[in-house]
Amino acid sequence: MAGTNSERTLIAEGPAIILVHPQLGENIGMVARAMANFGLAELRLVNPRDGWPSEKAISAASKADHVIAAATVFPSLEAAIADLEFVYATTARDRYGYKEVRSPVVASDDLRTRFRAGQKTGILFGRERTGLTNEEIALADELVTFPVNPAFASLNLAQAVLLMSYEWMKSGLSSVEVTPFSALPQRPAQKEELQGLFDHVEETLDARGYFRPAEKKPKLVENLRAILTRPSFTGTEIQVLRGVISCLDRFTRESPRGAANPNRTRNRRPKVPRDSD
Repeated sequence: MAGTNSERTLIAEGPAIILVHPQLGENIGMVARAMANFGLAELRLVNPRDGWPSEKAISAASKADHVIAAATVFPSLEAAIADLEFVYATTARDRYGYKEVRSPVVASDDLRTRFRAGQKTGILFGRERTGLTNEEIALADELVTFPVNPAFASLNLAQAVLLMSYEWMKSGLSSVEVTPFSALPQRPAQKEELQGLFDHVEETLDARGYFRPAEKKPKLVENLRAILTRPSFTGTEIQVLRGVISCLDRFTRESPRGAANPNRTRNRRPKVPRDSD
């Protein structure tokens, strides 16, 4: 699968993801995939409707096998959270109660702090269609809600888990600007190379009568050079551009480069006219 690398260290830690009465195996699989993307590994299922294990879940997990293989099933929510010390419940609806409501960023930072302190924590997610009941939410310590469109606050189960998993991973970064990889270093083009590009383009266009009328040539050249200096080319990019110009200068649509070019017209024997009857 694109983006996976078995040679690198697999992150598998953090709060338990608890799905309460999930309905479709496919959704469970996509939840496992979202968890694996962002370093979560403990999946707890409370009475999955279609039973467990599920071939559909395994297929939808897209190689998040370690999450699927370690998933545990519980007969009730009380049993699923019995060993945990702090639990968040996710919801998109207004809840009129006395529990604190946190944003995903604040909740994830709190979970990270508790994780570093050695606490066992979890995040509750409800059914695909109806979410968590008030009775189930009452078992959580605090609520977490997402900043969604108030007129369309319905999130797919895997989407909701993905959002929390992303915020969990982000809470452990040394900087929110850090990336797992960066572009390869490139040598900036020397002015001599850039001047060579100017001359190449100018000569090629001049040979084709581009600079007309003649009295406007200085201004046209000035505009052209202003355009070509804007991107801050690297040496490699200058080489690529000059290769393109050379190809356009030497070859035409009718006579393209390379005998094996698929667009080249093959030589065919002329048809011999047949005598009419």
